[in-house]
Amino acid sequence: MSLAEKIIEKVKSLPEDKQAEILDFVDFLSKKANEEERKQWSQFALEEAMRGLEEEKTLYTVEDIKEKY
Repeated sequence: MSLAEKIIEKVKSLPEDKQAEILDFVDFLSKKANEEERKQWSQFALEEAMRGLEEEKTLYTVEDIKEKY
């Protein structure tokens, strides 16, 4: 019997209000997993976008961009 089948059997034996709580918890875990995956993709995209920039010649110095009074 697979893990999913074991979970289903245990959930079936619970009262409906407890099954609803489990469904809420599963939704929470799913949302959390999606957020973590989105963060990982965002980090990956940023790293890819920035790759090689540290090797580029600097066009401006800090003094160039400071506001002069």
